[in-house]
Formats: sequence, C-alpha cells, structure tokens
Amino acid sequence: MTEGNFVDYVKLQVSSGKGGKGSIHLHREKFITKGGPDGGDGGRGGHVIVRANEQLWTLYSFKFKKHFGAGHGGDGSKNRSSGAQGEDIYIDVPVGTVVRNTEDNTILFEITEIGQEEILLEGGLGGRGNWHFKSSTRQTPRYAQPGMEGLTIPITLELKVLADVGLVGFPNAGKSTLLAALTAAKPKIADYEFTTLKPNLGIVEYRDYRSFVMADIPGIIEGAAEGKGLGHYFLRHIERNSILLYLIPADTPDVKKAFTILQNELIKYNPELLDKQYTVVLSKADLLDEELLIEYQREMKEVFGDIPHLIISSVSQYQLMELKDLLWKQLNP
Repeated sequence: MTEGNFVDYVKLQVSSGKGGKGSIHLHREKFITKGGPDGGDGGRGGHVIVRANEQLWTLYSFKFKKHFGAGHGGDGSKNRSSGAQGEDIYIDVPVGTVVRNTEDNTILFEITEIGQEEILLEGGLGGRGNWHFKSSTRQTPRYAQPGMEGLTIPITLELKVLADVGLVGFPNAGKSTLLAALTAAKPKIADYEFTTLKPNLGIVEYRDYRSFVMADIPGIIEGAAEGKGLGHYFLRHIERNSILLYLIPADTPDVKKAFTILQNELIKYNPELLDKQYTVVLSKADLLDEELLIEYQREMKEVFGDIPHLIISSVSQYQLMELKDLLWKQLNP
C-alpha cells in the first residue's frame, strides 16, 4: 500500500431519511358510499449505518465522496397500506475506525470487530394515517401526521491502525527499511528524518504459511505526547497494535536513554500502553564491526535483561528470521 493511498482522517456530512406522510383517505367501494377512514401510515426514513469491512485498510474510499444520505420513507395510501421504508445507507469502514461528532469532537462509537454494525442516525418516523384518529365523536378525520424529518450531522472518521506488531522509533531509525525487508510493502525510504508521514502496513510471511501484520508508524520525537510536531497524529496509531517493537539504530549514543524517551512519550499519551508487550531491537547492525557487535550485545543484556531484545540488520538480513521467531512467540504464547 502506497503512502498516498493511506487515508486515516476524513470529515463527512451524513443525513438520515425523512419519514413518509400518513394518508388521508376515506374508504370507498361499491354500495359503500361513506366508509370510514383507512389512510395508511408513512414509512420510516432510512437509517445511516456504519459497518466494519474486513477488506478495507484505509479511509481512501472517502477521499472524493463526503456526503451520504439515506432514502426517504414512502407515503401511506388507502386500505391502511403503509408506505415503503426509506433505503438504509451503509458506510463501510476498516476495523479500528473511531467515529466522532465533528461539532463537539465527542466519540460516538468505535468499530473494533469484524461484522460490527452501528446505527449512526435513525431515519425519521413515518406519519400516522387518518384511521388512527377515528373516535366515537370524530368519525371521519380528514387529517394525518406528516413524517418526521431526518437528521443531519457532520462526522469525523479517524482510523487507528490495527496491526499485530507496531514499529516504534525516532525518525530515521530504519523502520521503513525493516518493513520492506520483512514484507512486500514498499514504503518510502530515504536518508533523512520524517520520510514516513503516514503508517505503512505489510504482511510478514512466517513458517508453514502463517503470517502476521506489521505497521510502520511515523517517527516519534521528544514532546510528541504534548502534540509537538505531528505527535498526536502519529501516536494514535500505536494504541491498537498487539505488540510494540521499539527500534533503536546502532549509531545511537545512549541506547537506554533513547528507549526511555520513546517509552515515556507513549505512556504520557496513553498510560495503558505500558501494559502492552514489547520487544526492543537494535537496528543497523551492518554499521558495527565484530568487536562493537559483541559490546552492544553485552550492553543490551545489561540494559534490558529479560525483556525480549535483539540486534538486527535489515540491509544484510542479519537475524531477521530470529526476529520473526521472537515476534511470533509473543503473538502466540
């Protein structure tokens, strides 16, 4: 998936359908010249329904269509016949989508499961026909209810990437290079910071035809939790990953300090992220000679102890299979 096709934030205008009018009709047939009221009810307006679609990965389908409206209910007719219901409209979104009211930014609901459907706006009720208003003192009512108007609101769809493994690191840590080495994804790769501005997803093929999904999250900088740079825009994609993979390049002066900064930014943004499983990886091992490699292995053991950790190189493929094994074991304990 190319970065240009990854859309994770859109604003839409949605409208439910208007209810149909109730009918004003008096029964007439041969030999019955003064039949009673028999006007039917109007049909309800169509609902606006948001549903999960497992075939979708982004909100790209909304890039060029911003307005959605459900059908109006049909009017009632004679013989107490009700009008047709307005056609419901379905808005298909990927799993991991948050639906907000744009006006006050409140969360209306979240789509977190395959097959989930949520009624966003109910259609207007149909008006009652005149036969409802017949009474002992009012034998031939000549009025009926109009249908209720539908509702219109602006909404914001916000996608939080749902992946098995999320790559976390500073800009230019080698996340995109690792994703390209492990999957068929083709993220933008260059030797400067913030090459990745939108998440990239890839499927990592594992042994015996098994696989898992990896997400390359745009680089985090110190102060991201306070919104520095594009902090909140990036950090929200980390919330829904099963495992976090901290990536620290081998040319980092202080590995422990780099890891602490990254972890603190995540915790400040959402303390619940502390409960997620994680692995720490030192990338760009191709920059190290044998002596430095041994020294870094000793340092990683001292700093991280029993926390899963590894030294890899995406360029030379050093220990990439071992990384897959480590991640698979965490995903399937």
